[in-house]
Amino acid sequence: MSGLDRLQREAVIDIAQRAGVAIMQVYANGFDIERKDDDSPVTTADLAAHRLIVDGLAALTPDIPVLSEESAQLPWETRRQWSRYWLVDPLDGTREFIKRNGEFSVNIALIVDGHAVFGVVQAPVTGVVWHAMRGDRAYRRENGQDEVIITRVPPALPLRVAASRSHRSGRTALLLQRMGEIEMVAQGSSLKFCRIAEGTLDVYPRLGPTSEWDTAAGQCVLEAAGGVLLAADSGAPFQYNQRPRLLNGDFVALGDASLPWQDWVAGL
Repeated sequence: MSGLDRLQREAVIDIAQRAGVAIMQVYANGFDIERKDDDSPVTTADLAAHRLIVDGLAALTPDIPVLSEESAQLPWETRRQWSRYWLVDPLDGTREFIKRNGEFSVNIALIVDGHAVFGVVQAPVTGVVWHAMRGDRAYRRENGQDEVIITRVPPALPLRVAASRSHRSGRTALLLQRMGEIEMVAQGSSLKFCRIAEGTLDVYPRLGPTSEWDTAAGQCVLEAAGGVLLAADSGAPFQYNQRPRLLNGDFVALGDASLPWQDWVAGL
C-alpha cells in the first residue's frame, strides 16, 4: 500500500534515527533559539535534523517530494498536484526540547492520496522508534528489537489521558471535566500518539491548532495499533494535503474508538 519495500522502510527508520542523533548532539552542546514568522521557536537542532532528513529522503526516493515544517512555504498550487509525498517534522516538540524535558520526537510520514500510509516516530532521548504501515501492525523498536503494539481495549478506569505540557486551554479543561474519572499524564510532542498505540495511555484530546506534520506519523502508528484520530467536528479520520492551509482542526485520539468522545466535545 505504501509503495515502499522493506529495505526502503528500514532506510527511512535509519534516517529518523540519524536525525535523532544529530538532535542530541545539539542538545548536549547548547543551541541558539530563533523565532519564525508565527512566533514559534526554531533551534539549530530543528535545522540540522531537517537537512539530514530532506537529503536522506531525496536520495532514497528522488521521485517523491518532501514537505517539512522547516520548508513549509511551498505554495498550494504546487502541493495540490502531489498524489504522494513525505510529510516531516524534523523536531516535534521544540518547546519541550528548549525546556530540556526529553519529550520531543522526529516525525516522518508518507502520504498517499491524503492518507498517512507509513509512519515513523523516533524519540531522540531514548532512541525508541515506533513505526507502522497502514493496514499492517504497529511496532515499537528498542535496542534493535521490534515488539508489536496494540491499544488498550477496553480501557480500565481511570482513563489515562494525555495532556500537552505546552498547550492547554479553558475548553480543554471543560472537556477533561466531562470525561469523569481520569488520570492526567503530561506528555509532549507526537509521543502522545505512540503512548496510546502501545496501551500506556487511552485518550489525547486537542482543542486548538496543530500542523499536519505534527499528527501524520503518529496517526499512522496509532491506527495500525487499533486506535483512531478523529476530527472533533465531523468524526472523520484526518486526511492530509486537502486544502491550502496546513493547520489541523480540533481532534481526539483514542485507543478505543467506542469511547463516548462526542459527549466530551459537544458544544466546545
